[in-house]
Amino acid sequence: MNHISADIRKITSVDRHRAAIFRRDLSRPVRLVLSADLLKREESFFDYGCGHAEDVTILREHGYNTSGWDPHYFPQNDREPADVINLSYVLNVIENDQERREALLSAWTLTRKLLIVAVQVWVGEAGKGHLAYNDGFITSRNTFQKYFEQQELKDYIRSVLGQEGMPAGLGIYFVFRDERHAEAFAASRFRTRTTVSTAKFSAKGFDEFLPILQPLIDFVSVRGRLPSPEELPGQEKIIKEFRTIARAFEIIKRFTNVDDWQKLIQKHKHDLLVYIALSRFQRRPQFSALPPDLQMDIKAFFRTYKGACDEGDKLLFSLGEQNTIAMACNESAIGKFVGRALYVHASALNYLSPVLRVYEGCASRTFGQSEQTTIIKFRADKPKVSYLYYPNFETDPHPALHSSIHAT
Repeated sequence: MNHISADIRKITSVDRHRAAIFRRDLSRPVRLVLSADLLKREESFFDYGCGHAEDVTILREHGYNTSGWDPHYFPQNDREPADVINLSYVLNVIENDQERREALLSAWTLTRKLLIVAVQVWVGEAGKGHLAYNDGFITSRNTFQKYFEQQELKDYIRSVLGQEGMPAGLGIYFVFRDERHAEAFAASRFRTRTTVSTAKFSAKGFDEFLPILQPLIDFVSVRGRLPSPEELPGQEKIIKEFRTIARAFEIIKRFTNVDDWQKLIQKHKHDLLVYIALSRFQRRPQFSALPPDLQMDIKAFFRTYKGACDEGDKLLFSLGEQNTIAMACNESAIGKFVGRALYVHASALNYLSPVLRVYEGCASRTFGQSEQTTIIKFRADKPKVSYLYYPNFETDPHPALHSSIHAT
């Protein structure tokens, strides 16, 4: 196995472990925020309608600045502004639509950076075992529940807040205060974490320079390009030793595998192309509205934003030809082609060809990427993508299918 493939698997394992630290106890919306690195330890978190405050307590135990309010359990607490506001499973238990709107507006008013909106989504037979009441149901436990559809929630957020929410999962939307934060999050969902082995450094006796060069190695591994002067901490040491950043990177390539770096850089270009192609489904942002590091990525890989958008549109429109999808499925080096469909493990999604990644992105753009998906099924003969959940996939040689979502 080549260096880049081995290190990709290591990094993926590390990222899964980091996300899994909170998996057992925290609510799903908060887990998604943490796994996307949207809540920094120096930022504040406020749970609007916190219930028994489980999320608040667990985050606080892990060193986060958290607080919460609930009309039943913590009515004495103040509703205070925070960088991240969590409005999870609150809207669906409010019976009056005007009060529901006021809750959403109130939470947005307190939001500095990110508002999490999560609701119950109906996935069964509507009304079964429930008594219809207002625009929701009275459950068997005599509680009110308003079940949203995914698109309904998106439209509701837009109508109340005048903002576009970004789907983070089934029944979960992120609403960003700053468009740059929104675009940074959108792009990050398609960015693959890769690196190149530095094993040759020791073999060549170059290991003494590795601590100086490691920040540059890490940066290029993450962004696929050389950093601007203000992007790289510790660049003074690199320049002092090697005169320029470009020369330092040439030396890095000399003592590693040049082909690995070329594959890594091409992979990052594909990541960015997938993001740009799918950005057409919403109002594609102005170049000036993109975060500075994303602007520099586009210049490095495509020279101009127009050139990037033209290439992204070409990729997106190519999916209109069914033969394009069929060929991509048949030729994929990842997954297993059976019958008329390609089956791919969810962890391998970002390693597929740009065609299949955009194909999947078109399918999941309404509900986001489900963290419970085990296998993604790409139909080659018609536009259909299915998301299959096998709870015991890793341990059972014949796992049973628990649930599925189909997008056409």
